[in-house]
Amino acid sequence: MTWQWWLLLAVVIVLVVGAGMLFNTLVLRRQRVHEAWSDIDVQLKRRHDLIPNLVETVKGYAAHERGVFDAVARARAQAVSAGGLAPGARAAAENALSASLRSLFAVAENYPQLKAVEQFNLLSANLRETENKIEYARSFYNVQVRDLNIAVQSFPSALVARAFGFRAAEFFAVIEPAERAVPMVAVGA
Repeated sequence: MTWQWWLLLAVVIVLVVGAGMLFNTLVLRRQRVHEAWSDIDVQLKRRHDLIPNLVETVKGYAAHERGVFDAVARARAQAVSAGGLAPGARAAAENALSASLRSLFAVAENYPQLKAVEQFNLLSANLRETENKIEYARSFYNVQVRDLNIAVQSFPSALVARAFGFRAAEFFAVIEPAERAVPMVAVGA
């Protein structure tokens, strides 16, 4: 073999090793996105599980506020059923649930005796903690999505991504500016 063949072989080896490293990086980033999504999913399930107990507690003190309770129940059902949807669709359902929770806590503000109920305070604290965890998980997920999307769209990893079917992921974002506010879960002054 001549030196040209050795040079060609060396270039091919470098390209194959480089492509393999880029492939592994893309797999790692995609896995991190899936893991981060799983964290969001866990927190959203926790949130969905807390809401019926909270509604029942408020309902005991404000039974005539039926419209608010029905809206929360519908929004929760839609959020639960959105579980298998893409992040954008899921975010819309969760944003509607956040809005209905704000209405529920607005009703709770009108009942001072409810503020003294230990179960209500405990559920409110748990929901507040869950909302904070959701926000953290959402931020972490979006960072992982950003990193994957940069890798999928930038050269030379875009060549490997296209060859092996890697796609950009969808952000889990708050859609409406009014939805950017954290739901009010604390009662009392």
